[in-house]
Amino acid sequence: MDSISVVIPVYNAAPNLKELYHALTTVLDKTVERYEIILVEDRGRDNSWDIIRELVQADSRVSGIRLRRNYGQHNALLCGIRAARYEIIVTMDDDLQHPPAEIATLLSKLAEGYDVVYGTPRQEQHGLWRDLASQLTKLALSSTMGVEVASKVSAFRAFRTELRDAFSEYRSPTVSIDVLLTWGTSRFAAVPVRHEPRRAGTSNYTLGKLITHAFNLMTGFSTLPLQVASFIGFGFTLFGFGILAYVLARYFLNGAQVPGFAFLASIIALFSGAQLFALGIIGEYIARIHFRTMERPPYVVGNYLSGDMEKQLSFERGFTPDPTESKRLRVVD
Repeated sequence: MDSISVVIPVYNAAPNLKELYHALTTVLDKTVERYEIILVEDRGRDNSWDIIRELVQADSRVSGIRLRRNYGQHNALLCGIRAARYEIIVTMDDDLQHPPAEIATLLSKLAEGYDVVYGTPRQEQHGLWRDLASQLTKLALSSTMGVEVASKVSAFRAFRTELRDAFSEYRSPTVSIDVLLTWGTSRFAAVPVRHEPRRAGTSNYTLGKLITHAFNLMTGFSTLPLQVASFIGFGFTLFGFGILAYVLARYFLNGAQVPGFAFLASIIALFSGAQLFALGIIGEYIARIHFRTMERPPYVVGNYLSGDMEKQLSFERGFTPDPTESKRLRVVD
């Protein structure tokens, strides 16, 4: 591998960015001939964009992309992936938990003939609830990706840039990079890597956000929830026939009726709940069809900064530049 594009989504990461940049350049200078670092700022609340501007001014190998609003980690990744120029793309988080030194480990495994390699933490440095939510997300990924390595998925990944051709026309607000990669290949692998403790700040992925992400994965890229709803409906139908058989048997064999309003009310509640559950699942899919017909984009770029003219000419167009940026850091218009 002689060229690498490192794509990093940035959100409230100002305390980490300069240290991350220095760690990356130290490693990449010794690892590959050519590289670029693409920092996609997802409209956080701190001064990350100001620091990105400083890094771009100091190093032409660094590019900065600022989105119009907060779209989410995977949407920001998709933006950076589409802006990448080199043959291998490496994605990593902005919190210094993915050691840049482990990039060589990913590249070594990729050279064995795989198209996608994940760096799976030997021991994750998260809390109990975050770990449980991460496991739930991985279960959802297993149902949508359909590959064995799904349980070892990580935000620290390396893959061949040509895979993005499989989802070049993808336009939906619901994005999962891992699922999109399965559209282009089935050659996945994972290698164990170090996972450092977080240096500063707190994780932006709360328990609630991870559960929401898992649900979006299942309803956005899989028919599993519909199948579950069908099985539940079928199960309650059998249950209803069983209750009917029980009532008829008591009536014809013993001449007795099943007494009690509570019994009848519980049966109605069970069947009504099953119906509402199935309708809710169907409604989720109809809503996603609705959003697809609206053609809502997965992201909109606000600013693009780079000291490299070639990068700017190759960057996709279609957004309004910010006229306040420096003339040296040309903004594509």
